[in-house]
Amino acid sequence: MRELRQVAAGVWVATAEIWTSNTVVVVDDDGAALVVDPGITPTEVDGLAAAVAARGWRVAAGLATHPHWDHVLWSAALGDVPRFATPTAIAALAGDVERGWQEASSAAPGHDRALFGALTPLGSAPVGADVPLVPPAPRGCRVVVHEAHAPGHLALVTRGVLVAGDMLSDQEVPLLDVGPGGDRARAPLDPLGGYRRALAALEDAVARYDVAVLVPGHGAVAVGRDAVAARFTADRAYLHALEQAAAQPPSGHAGCDVPRTVPDERLADRWVAGEHAAQLDFLRARLTGR
Repeated sequence: MRELRQVAAGVWVATAEIWTSNTVVVVDDDGAALVVDPGITPTEVDGLAAAVAARGWRVAAGLATHPHWDHVLWSAALGDVPRFATPTAIAALAGDVERGWQEASSAAPGHDRALFGALTPLGSAPVGADVPLVPPAPRGCRVVVHEAHAPGHLALVTRGVLVAGDMLSDQEVPLLDVGPGGDRARAPLDPLGGYRRALAALEDAVARYDVAVLVPGHGAVAVGRDAVAARFTADRAYLHALEQAAAQPPSGHAGCDVPRTVPDERLADRWVAGEHAAQLDFLRARLTGR
């Protein structure tokens, strides 16, 4: 069984071994549970189902924060329930499902192909929406829809907790939507602006719903209002530095742009630094028209 840690009343977090990926389980008084981004490997997802069952809870619904493969997995052990996502996210996944499945099969083999990305569209969830989740989701759940990182990305707000999806991490810098699989032709026109607007919408939700706990898609949970605010400050500082770096000519020496232009401790991780370099190149290409 996976370990579940309670971070607020009725809100529990399980962290995967791969990429410090977080799953959130929201449980109502009657035991009805909402499972958000259930995990990575088949063993982890089945272990989550075992942990839920052992506590006498029952999975009533699932929620995918966005259409990347590691957030749209499922197991038959979790039950045949609606797994909500925004219509935009579902459409984006449908247009890229084979590449996503290949990545899932490579990184976490053994999942059921029939369950991969089998999502239920939220009724009305355009960009900028702040809407309640209706039953069978537990009471008191809302989603905030934005366009950062991936099409149709959403965050869940419930019981003083913001479940942010792939944003506001202490381990990863903000990762822009640079197109599925890095296909720049399918990237949004203004990924930096979209990310900034998303941060503003989530920060408004933090204030509106008195959020004191933030669960990122990857990394440590932020507990306390100061810790939550610090995540927003760090991500805005990175985006500003990234934009400034993109406006500068490259140094001509491989790898030198990372420490020279964007001083962010999260870039010490090799994978994060590689993603940073890719989106720096993307933004420079947009500026020069190449």
